[in-house]
Amino acid sequence: MKAFTPFNGIVCPIDRANIDTDAIIPKQFLKSILRSGFGPYLFDEWRYADHGEVGMDCSKRPLKADFALNQPRYQGAEILLARDNFGCGSSREHAVWALENYGFRAIIAPSFADIFFSNAFKNGLLPIVAPAEVVERLFGECAANEGYRLAVDLAEQKVTTPSGFSFGFDITPQRKESLLKGLDEIGFTLKHADEIRAFEAARKAEQPWLWRAAASGSAG
Repeated sequence: MKAFTPFNGIVCPIDRANIDTDAIIPKQFLKSILRSGFGPYLFDEWRYADHGEVGMDCSKRPLKADFALNQPRYQGAEILLARDNFGCGSSREHAVWALENYGFRAIIAPSFADIFFSNAFKNGLLPIVAPAEVVERLFGECAANEGYRLAVDLAEQKVTTPSGFSFGFDITPQRKESLLKGLDEIGFTLKHADEIRAFEAARKAEQPWLWRAAASGSAG
């Protein structure tokens, strides 16, 4: 995972509530367990006029011109703006991989599905919960201004619009530290490697029979 740094990114709005994970990455693309290569299939059924399958050259597929990701003004977007309950449906982690592979670094919505919300943090994607009235304001400003950008500062837990309006967002200290330092769950655990080794050494000294039993079991 890369360390999450402050950035100023183009906003892409998808004005829908209850966007589920099957829409984000349809089921036929779940055959791979690699975390890369899903970006071209993001929102596949909304984005393309034909049926997508793994291995297709998406650069040659017919596009649906009215879908936001296909519009020139939103190319290079790093912030996705959506409505309530983003990421509902099945718990597939591929949905987060697809969004991150495409280039999104943050998603702003009034609410998120719990499992998607958790998966996002585990993969370096920042889900920002904003009040409904703030989200409404952002949709309006985005529609009125081509190339609309927002500045996202995780360290300050703040999002700022071009006009200077800003709003804060909540995040747990552990999730914040993990994103800022680019640590996944394994990396965060390994921060305590010395303490873990010391604990195991002390336990082995206090209960040596456990290690003897384990050794004899493995030998047998």
